[in-house]
Order: sequence, then C-alpha cells, then structure tokens
Amino acid sequence: MAGHSKWANIQHRKGRQDEKRGKVWTRIIREITVAARQGGADVSANPRMRLAIDRAKAANMPADRIKYNIDKASGSLEGISYEEIRYEGYGIGGAAIIVDTMTDNHVRTVAEVRHAFSKYGGNLGTNGSVAFQFKHCGQLIYAPGTSEDKVMEVALEAGADDVITDDEGSIEVLCAPTEYEAVRAALEAAGLTAELAEVTMRADVAIPLAGEDAARMQKLLDVIEDLDDVQAVYHNAEIGD
Repeated sequence: MAGHSKWANIQHRKGRQDEKRGKVWTRIIREITVAARQGGADVSANPRMRLAIDRAKAANMPADRIKYNIDKASGSLEGISYEEIRYEGYGIGGAAIIVDTMTDNHVRTVAEVRHAFSKYGGNLGTNGSVAFQFKHCGQLIYAPGTSEDKVMEVALEAGADDVITDDEGSIEVLCAPTEYEAVRAALEAAGLTAELAEVTMRADVAIPLAGEDAARMQKLLDVIEDLDDVQAVYHNAEIGD
C-alpha cells in the first residue's frame, strides 16, 4: 500500500531507539539484573544474559559498564525485586499492542499503562486478547541489495525456519528463539550484517495506518514506550506518512 513502507518503519524504529538511548540503557540494565538473578552471571550458561549483552552492545553501552552491571546484578541487591508482567490491548484502527514490563510495583505499572491506553485512543485488553496475533521468534532483517541467495543458503543451513523478501528488497530471516544465536552467528560469519536482529513478538498480519490515524498511533506508542516500567512494545501497525 502506498505510504506504508516496511523498510521505512524499520529505519524509523531504529531512529527512535537512538533518540532514547538513555531509556534503552535503563531497560537493558534491568534485563541484565533479572537475567543474572534467574540464570547466574556465567554468560556461557545463560542464554537470556547473552541476549541482554547483545542488546547492550547494539545500544553502544561501554564494555566496562556492561561488566559492572553484570557484577552488580549477580551480587546482593537489597530491596530490589522485579516482576515481569505483560499487558495486551488495542490501539488506533484496532491495531494490536503488546506491552512487556518489568516492575517492582505492579499496582503503579498497570495504572500507568491503562492511563496511557485510555488517554491516547487505545483500549487495554485482557490476557490473551491480542497475543494470538503474534509469534515469538528470532528475527533478522537485511537491507535491500543484500544477496537473497546467500542469506537463504546460510540461514536455512544454520536452522532458520523461513527467509522472506518483500517488494522493497529487504530480507527477513525468521527462526525459533532457541535457534536465534546460532543463526545470527552463522550469518555474521558469512559477512552478512543485519540492520535489525532480535528475539521479538512478530505480528502475523499488519494493519496499515496513514494520516491522522498514523500520527495518533505513533503518539500512543511513544507514550507507552516512555513509561518507566516498560521494557518492550510490540504492535502490528504499519505507520505511514
């Protein structure tokens, strides 16, 4: 659909992440804390910690700061206990939204998330109300012009489930979360660098939004993402100009 470029959406998302680097670092530190508590500080034996470190490196967090936070998290942190809670709801035009939070006060968090949805045109739903529209998977996206044959050969050999090329020429590699590290490592070893690489909740069907609806949806997402307890936001909206 005219005005709805998947590639433009990816680039916009990356730009938003760069703008909010301080917020991103805070979320990563929180993730490192929980990963260390659940699986220990041994990175080789803790897949969740490896993913957190990958995110930290992608966000240009200095190595010494990463190590400091791992050491701190694996030690005795008094008075800090994070709970992971997922919220589901609907945005503009019926677009589905998943909000993952990490909080030490769930009463505060649910109040803030509900307020954001209601004030900016969305509706907070119940557990399971939209999650069925998403798939938990590893996702790597390569820029238009990347060799489709090479990506497909390496990715499928490494254990990827699917390789999809869209009309703009960007290439998307999908895999099970448990295969993500192996698939990404194989692609990087072959000299293929992804524009976006993560374990995510991928929407099965996108809802295109344009004009005022697109602006309202972006505002709603921005407000939710800016909440202190929010770790990640997933949605199925394709936000056009």
